Amino acid sequence: MPSSPADVVRAVAEGVSRVMAGGLSKEEKEAEFDRLASLYAEETDVRHPFAPLGDTPLRTRAELRHHFSGGPVWEVERFEPVGRIHETADPEVVIYEFSYVGSVDGRDFAVPCIFVVRVRDGVIVESRDYIDHVGMARAFGRLDELATALSA
Repeated sequence: MPSSPADVVRAVAEGVSRVMAGGLSKEEKEAEFDRLASLYAEETDVRHPFAPLGDTPLRTRAELRHHFSGGPVWEVERFEPVGRIHETADPEVVIYEFSYVGSVDGRDFAVPCIFVVRVRDGVIVESRDYIDHVGMARAFGRLDELATALSA
């Protein structure tokens, strides 16, 4: 189990990447969802302020596990986080400035993200995840789907 705030934040992005990159059996996926959820406190405050359909706070470890396991299934050739951690004056808080980079249907993409995360006792207690959701929809050929959802 990662212990430093930087290691915990990296572990989340790397776990998401393992799920997105595919190739996992159903059992391996379920184990990864459990591992991802275990990186968060039982009670937490995770938000996605730039979510195009509105931000629904995730307040519990169970909600986080559901969030990870309920995501869309995409076929990707590659999906990985590339970036750097910024330490802050508060030893519990780190900023992970990175991009999810990869390839889908032979097209390369880079989706910028910034996670501002508070880690206490080795688990995330608070996070603001700023993700380019439009860029993600573009990378996966889902702009029409997003536009339809936005206009509904």
